[in-house]
Amino acid sequence: MAWSWRLEKADGGTVGTSEETFSTQSDAESWLGENWRGLRTGEVDKVTLLDGETVVYGMSLQDPE
Repeated sequence: MAWSWRLEKADGGTVGTSEETFSTQSDAESWLGENWRGLRTGEVDKVTLLDGETVVYGMSLQDPE
């Protein structure tokens, strides 16, 4: 399967998906670690990791309140 990130707004609306797909979960997570600041600046509020079409987990890119 191909791993990817779904990029979302705080209200749950989808902004898009990561431009890259990854062969492993570790590669996908490394990409997020390198790119989360730029995503946040680009108005992405949260991300969801997908394994193909299966949701693995989601997380916020915003500071906790």
